[in-house]
Amino acid sequence: MTDAQQVLHALEDNRPSVRLRAALAAGTNPDTRLVGGLVERCAVEPDFSVREMLTWALTRHPAASTVPELLDEVRSERTQARSQALHTLSKIGDRRAWPAITPELLSDADDEVARSAWRAAVALVPEGAEPGLAARLSTQLGRGGRETRLSLSRALIALGEVILPVLRAAAQAPDPEARAHAAATERLLRDPDAGFEFAIEEAKRVVALGGAGQEG
Repeated sequence: MTDAQQVLHALEDNRPSVRLRAALAAGTNPDTRLVGGLVERCAVEPDFSVREMLTWALTRHPAASTVPELLDEVRSERTQARSQALHTLSKIGDRRAWPAITPELLSDADDEVARSAWRAAVALVPEGAEPGLAARLSTQLGRGGRETRLSLSRALIALGEVILPVLRAAAQAPDPEARAHAAATERLLRDPDAGFEFAIEEAKRVVALGGAGQEG
């Protein structure tokens, strides 16, 4: 059995510690024969630490070998396969993957996939395409729970001042949750130390007062 075969065999072990060591070995001694197995394991690996090590191992291999495999996974029907492939593409940072970040992925029904797509989009967006991405991301304002909203705010803020027009447009949205999320994101852009919870609560108060004023 070759070293590559031993690593791939260990990635199937029932013990997370063994799988973690195998992923570490795969990244320490890159071998393109491992790429397919690493990508496939990402799609099914239940342990977060092992998944992170698998991603690290893939970043240690040539992008020419990893990116095509990951792009195939982005189109998978399995949610973890999509999410982990997007996460790994964001870490590799090869902008040739940008066309794979489709509107469908940015609005994926699975929150974890959508969050991974937002992070990947920000990492891969070509120069000059930031306003279009900001507009696309703004359609997700008000979505999900705290972690999902914080992920979206962080992704938007990473784009910089180009997000201001779309945030101000979203501040007029019919959905009060979207309005509050937009206002909180703008607050965080202006004052990164404000804290997300504080920004959200303050924004909700402003939205509620605005609504009351309109009704009165």
